[in-house]
Amino acid sequence: MTTELAWFKSSYSSNDGPDCVEVAISADHAPAIHIRDSKNKRGPRLAFTGEAWSEFLEFTAAR
Repeated sequence: MTTELAWFKSSYSSNDGPDCVEVAISADHAPAIHIRDSKNKRGPRLAFTGEAWSEFLEFTAAR
């Protein structure tokens, strides 16, 4: 069975800002982290394993 993803935006994003991404975390699908453009919800998505997402966050936090 396919579970619909629950998408969310960062609390740092404003509702009227044009440049936001949304994230969904799926425990029953691999890869588990899904990213999409909030302005184009049916557009392309990026998907990451939990490990790759953690490495991305660590890399960006260090910048």
